[in-house]
Amino acid sequence: MPLCVRRSFPVLCVMFVAFAARAAHAAPKSDATFYESKVRPILEDHCFDCHGEDKQKNKLRLDSAVGILRGGESGEPLLVRGVSAESYIIKRVTSANAKEVMPPKGERLTAEQVATLRAWIDAGAKMPGEEAAAASLRLKTEHWSFQPVKRPAVTKTGGEIDELVLAKLREKGLAPSPSADRATLIRRVYLVMHGMPPTPMETADFVNDTRTDAYARLMDRVLASPRYGERWARHWMDVVRYADTNGFETNRERKSAYHYRDYIIASLNSDKPYDRFIKEQIAGDALGVDAATGFLVAGPHDIVKSPDINLTLMQRQDELADMVNTTGTAFLGLTMGCARCHNHKFDPILQKDYYAMQAVFAGVNHGERALREKTAAAAGKELASLKSDETAKNAQLDALRKKAAAAGNATAPTAPGKLRPPVNARLNEETFPPTEAVAVKFTILATNNAEPCIDELEIYDASGRNVALAGGGAIASASGTLPGHAIHKLEHINDGKTGNEHSWISNTMGQGWVQIGFPAKARIQRIVWSRDRDVRFADRVPTQYRIEVAAESGKWTTVASSEDRQPFNAKGDPGDFFAKLPASEAAAARQLQADLAALKTRIDKFSENAWVGNFSSAPERTYRLYRGEPMQKREVVAPDALTVTGTLGLAVDEPDQQRRVRLADWIASPQNPLTARVLVNRLWHYTFGNGIVDTPSDFGANGSRPTHPELLNWLADEFVKGGWSIKHIQRLILMSATFRQSSAPRADAAALDADGRLLWRYTPRRLEAEAIRDSMLAVSGALDLKMGGPGFYLMDVVTENVMHYFPKEKYTPAEYRRMVYLFRIRAAQDGVFGSFDCPDGGSVMAKRSRSNTPLQALNLFNSSFITQQSDLLAKRLRTEAGEAPDAQAALAFRLFYARPPDAYEQRNSAEMIRAHGLQSFARALYNTSEFLFVF
Repeated sequence: MPLCVRRSFPVLCVMFVAFAARAAHAAPKSDATFYESKVRPILEDHCFDCHGEDKQKNKLRLDSAVGILRGGESGEPLLVRGVSAESYIIKRVTSANAKEVMPPKGERLTAEQVATLRAWIDAGAKMPGEEAAAASLRLKTEHWSFQPVKRPAVTKTGGEIDELVLAKLREKGLAPSPSADRATLIRRVYLVMHGMPPTPMETADFVNDTRTDAYARLMDRVLASPRYGERWARHWMDVVRYADTNGFETNRERKSAYHYRDYIIASLNSDKPYDRFIKEQIAGDALGVDAATGFLVAGPHDIVKSPDINLTLMQRQDELADMVNTTGTAFLGLTMGCARCHNHKFDPILQKDYYAMQAVFAGVNHGERALREKTAAAAGKELASLKSDETAKNAQLDALRKKAAAAGNATAPTAPGKLRPPVNARLNEETFPPTEAVAVKFTILATNNAEPCIDELEIYDASGRNVALAGGGAIASASGTLPGHAIHKLEHINDGKTGNEHSWISNTMGQGWVQIGFPAKARIQRIVWSRDRDVRFADRVPTQYRIEVAAESGKWTTVASSEDRQPFNAKGDPGDFFAKLPASEAAAARQLQADLAALKTRIDKFSENAWVGNFSSAPERTYRLYRGEPMQKREVVAPDALTVTGTLGLAVDEPDQQRRVRLADWIASPQNPLTARVLVNRLWHYTFGNGIVDTPSDFGANGSRPTHPELLNWLADEFVKGGWSIKHIQRLILMSATFRQSSAPRADAAALDADGRLLWRYTPRRLEAEAIRDSMLAVSGALDLKMGGPGFYLMDVVTENVMHYFPKEKYTPAEYRRMVYLFRIRAAQDGVFGSFDCPDGGSVMAKRSRSNTPLQALNLFNSSFITQQSDLLAKRLRTEAGEAPDAQAALAFRLFYARPPDAYEQRNSAEMIRAHGLQSFARALYNTSEFLFVF
């Protein structure tokens, strides 16, 4: 059987085109005639495969540029130009494995033939016709969502939506429904836009407003309300898999993750342009909005590490897959994860594209760090004054230390007296002449026992500023970190917090290194470090060490070490030098140390930490992984976007931040055909219950086609031309006659379009869990409209190494906030509303299901929450309507349904109140379809 490569489906078989085309530019010069005279005869004689019955007609030969560039189903590039040792074809022809060697039967290539192939590849693998071959194989697609957005021609300015909807209805012989009445309409608007019903006063004001622009004025009020941002933030949180715990078996809490949730709400309320919204979430650290990068790390995070390198690498691959998948589905409507192990089976996404996007996020890590925007906002003059005071006192203390050292050296009779004091667990300081540095590396050579531990590594510049803080953009890396301990993670080495509970521990007995990279070159002269400044632990102290600085990447110079210190003394103390000072100066030194400790406590209060993206300035290189296996590395992949759309032109070793900035710019570009379409479709989906594309996170070939492609294009184009304003598009939708239609069924239309996808009416649907709970609290009068800050719990928490969560059975006013502020726990649902298809943040939820189960009915009728709210509602009805059942029933209907009861409802409601009491009446109303649905 000849050496061969199999022909593949066109989308699957071009994964090497971009690689080959780019590599050609960097390859060393080689004579194409060498290919013709030496290489081609080998390939021509040995390397082809035949497919189908007509072998001569269908054979695909490797002795052509097309065959070589195309490759085959294995997913491997046939060659790596300039590196024959890494080339797949060489590995196959030299393999000793009978299942892998090529050709699998017959004579193997001779050593001379193999050497010829090696020489050709090492020289750059030049061949005639490769540019034309690459052009013929360039990835293309005719799929609708990848085509440029073209604004359709419409005749009715201001009524474009209705014109495009009506055209589709007429194609099917249908007509739209009449407008809904005003009471129904205001309730629909409030439930869709705020997730709560209007108050009776708001309803009456609108119903009785005779002005011609009454509805337009209502839209202005609805969109300006802070309730709007809360409602629509919850939708976005579904899309980006937001939750407040890590998930997995430990499921630890992320008590500072809420900063990202608050960022979403504020962004939507302020109508932040969507292109800016995208850029901030992917690269907010470059734009001064750290909280936005919570998007990158909002997904699950496994903190239990394994000594098995395979499992450790797979964990990291899963983290990066979460970032790639969520970015792809949220912004582009593409299922990028399907290309993790092979080329996408349906869409023009190569396996290389998946790893190129993974390379963009290779420097992103989970964890807490200080929010620079919060620190700056809170600081002002007070923080500046405290910092200045700290710098001055440190300088005074340094002067006393130097005086003590000089006194000690002058009086010391032997060499040991010239050594610095031994290291200690509480506080150690290294001083050296001012030195330019982009990074500092602390290498630990020995400890007093176990793996080394450092609670904080502080590096000060000439002005006394700690340039090592993560909040200032410094990036920490290490030889390794002891797994399984949240209080001993790498992020604690420069988080500005001290003590054992905020420390880093190496994963190597007695050894390890930690490195701090600066965002910009700094002139440093002092380093302070400690094992435990709370003086509770004195184990794991680095006793032998070396500190190096790099003025430029990779060039290290030692500036301090343990060699000039006295042997380690477990009882050493940072105040040892006091004894070498006169009494008055020793007392001053003690006071300075006390003052500095108090200053640090006050300064720390200005720093607000959040669970957001943590970044490595120089990420490790990314490789394409054969079948997605972390141990099966193939060629290096540069950070990039999708091959089918072009390239970002980034280098393999591009700095982390620049990678994310460039990707965000590409996603948010007006020329990107996916981004605007995906977002306006989401707006339509949450407004009508179904999107124009009813697979809102899959615009690929495996997703649905748009029911109204011209409408989708018009909305996308209008979105970009309107400055990426989300509220602008929503206002257009809400003002349309399509949105204002009655929801009443019609037999003629239902016979042709039972699901209402053609928009012949406003299709009713049940509210989501959050809107149901918020509406219950609103009508009972118990709703707490406090915005922002830490979330409330609907779970009782048992804190152990593995967290345990149990649904609450009793509720207090602390749990009466809007459900967007719920502390959302992965893999756990509250006892009442979790049954209403409520996502837990374990994965992206682009479109919630709407199940109908007995448990839902039982929860709404018998749960302690419903009983409690029924009591509160009964109290409200008595207070506001008096003791007359007729008045109580009338008020209840206006609260629940934004309308008065008809005669039948009025009579039977009053009779029920008299017979069974207000509390039973309230429970019945909470369970009515009219309350639970938007019509």
